[in-house]
Amino acid sequence: MKRSEINRALREMEAALQKYQISLPPFCHFTPEEWKEKGADYNEIRDNMLGWDITDYGLNKFEKVGFSLITLRNGNVKKKDQYAKTYAEKLIFLKEGQYSPNHFHWNKMEDIINRCGGVLLIRVFNSLPDESVDQSSDVTVHLDGRTVTVPAGTQVRLEEGMSISIQPGLYHDFSVEPGSGDIIIGEVSQCNDDNTDNRFCPPVGRFPAIEEDEPPYRLLCNEYPQA
Repeated sequence: MKRSEINRALREMEAALQKYQISLPPFCHFTPEEWKEKGADYNEIRDNMLGWDITDYGLNKFEKVGFSLITLRNGNVKKKDQYAKTYAEKLIFLKEGQYSPNHFHWNKMEDIINRCGGVLLIRVFNSLPDESVDQSSDVTVHLDGRTVTVPAGTQVRLEEGMSISIQPGLYHDFSVEPGSGDIIIGEVSQCNDDNTDNRFCPPVGRFPAIEEDEPPYRLLCNEYPQA
């Protein structure tokens, strides 16, 4: 992605959060220049990849495949003694017309919540022992305290305030119901490690290669300078 595309995506998500009066912690507002002055007391942010994250899954077509997100809190599966949190929380901005590819997590269980905006569609499949997509078996899903069984490949429809629980090994993708508008999604989960706990099918990348065509507006969660 071009840095200009990333900067535009950051500003669009900021505007959407302001529209719905969702406030962010101070570190989400730090400029790249301010990050140069931040000491070791901010290492929890650095080590646990809190903050902004823009992805096009390495496909370079962000308006169709990708989304913007913020990790608000997270533990660290590799540094459990140092960071005791066993949970994570994210906000995701998914625009109408964007798509998040099919994937599962080996370790993380998560709740995906439609916080506000349009209608969220989440397609679900079981996985087979070889980790391929099970195209035939019914899928049991948990929706706001209700257990439902649906055919493989069903797009579960989540209106504002609704949620789905995603257990390890459950394939899922994200899209927006056409005509319903952009969505702010909440994610509440176990500790998150996007470097090691995503199994995409078919395979894609996770973090974008960046073409520096203008200065960064905000640093992404994998760009912080060391203290």
